[in-house]
Amino acid sequence: MNESSVVVVGGGLAGLVAARRLAVQGYQVMLFEQRSSLGGRVRSHTVDGFTLDEGFQVLFTSYPAVQRELETEALQLRYFTPGAIIARPHSRSVLADPLRDPRSALASVQNDEVTFTDKLRTLLLRQHVESRSETEIFESPDESIREYLRSWGFSKQYINNFIAPFYGGITLDRTLSTSKRVFEYTFKSLATGRAAIPAAGMGMIAKQLESRARTAGVSIVTNRSVESIHRTNSGVDIETENDTISADAGVIATDPKEATRLSGVTSIPTDARGSVTQYYRLPFDKNPISSTKLLLNAESASPNTIAPLSSVAPEYAPPGESLLSATFINEGAQHRSPDRLVEETRETLSAWYPDTSWADFEVVETTAVPFAQFAQPPGIHDQLPDVDAPDGPLYLAGDYTTWSAIQGALRSGREAAGAVRRDFPSSV
Repeated sequence: MNESSVVVVGGGLAGLVAARRLAVQGYQVMLFEQRSSLGGRVRSHTVDGFTLDEGFQVLFTSYPAVQRELETEALQLRYFTPGAIIARPHSRSVLADPLRDPRSALASVQNDEVTFTDKLRTLLLRQHVESRSETEIFESPDESIREYLRSWGFSKQYINNFIAPFYGGITLDRTLSTSKRVFEYTFKSLATGRAAIPAAGMGMIAKQLESRARTAGVSIVTNRSVESIHRTNSGVDIETENDTISADAGVIATDPKEATRLSGVTSIPTDARGSVTQYYRLPFDKNPISSTKLLLNAESASPNTIAPLSSVAPEYAPPGESLLSATFINEGAQHRSPDRLVEETRETLSAWYPDTSWADFEVVETTAVPFAQFAQPPGIHDQLPDVDAPDGPLYLAGDYTTWSAIQGALRSGREAAGAVRRDFPSSV
């Protein structure tokens, strides 16, 4: 390759952003992805006309990197209604932000799952986080989410009935032992924006980034594994299973374990949080869930949440059908059979909606994601590697340089491209 050349290894969100930004600046960029398609953990496919994401995911519209890197209008976003439904056997109650969802204000006030004092503290907490930037939040003193909420004076009832299932779904940690920084920033993001899914699935995010990268001139090679990366006097040699590519610099944008192997950077976090998501079909006229709010299981993590996907995005299901998903975050879920998981969901829904027959409730697919995000205990963000942590002209692009979220991945790609430009100015 010629002067000002860069090879990006990995075609997830971070790699695609880094590649596009470098190509726009005049670099010759080649991207290798070992799988047949791009997107990393953000993918979708169809089964019998149903759109299935690779695990339950949503896009937070107020993330700065989302607004910077994506054309959200082109994604045809479909929105969850702010708040959630707290569910337990024979009981469902709405908890919503009255400022964001006035129609649910009365139901929220009457919700006896959460005390009036807790509701007032939630509004004060909202004001607190809205005034702080991402940098301020992630550089602040840290503690667990549970400790943080206790310091604010929230009741055990509020923490267990609402926060545990809701933020357990976001952090895949119902014990709330995750860093309070993640809680603060996602709370801020939900207060200032919305949770959404593209009409054609979360995979459209990656497809849009791929299209923009190709338009910028990135050469993308799929089904090609990178065996090793060697630093040379003039740059790097990328050893693939077929050949060797020389470049001025390399960007490693693979999953954490592969990034550790290729870069030699041992501070990349590799402890995983996983989940299992099941997708279910139900005849449209037999689906009792018309709400576009997430349903939280106040009793158990099996399942932790149920999402009425086709109520939010009708395009997710073929005509006459409904699509629901259930996400399991307890460790034992990955070792139980799909048949057992669907029975747990059917039993849960039957208890929540005792007047509904679930005889026509069928599983479409079970998706296990062992490494959905890296574990984020208090203090972890102070130990994450910088994008230029590897020796020589090598750089990292992945949420493991920032924090585990779509915001973190997109931002990391931008920062990696910036580091390359700093060290190897383009000849253009």
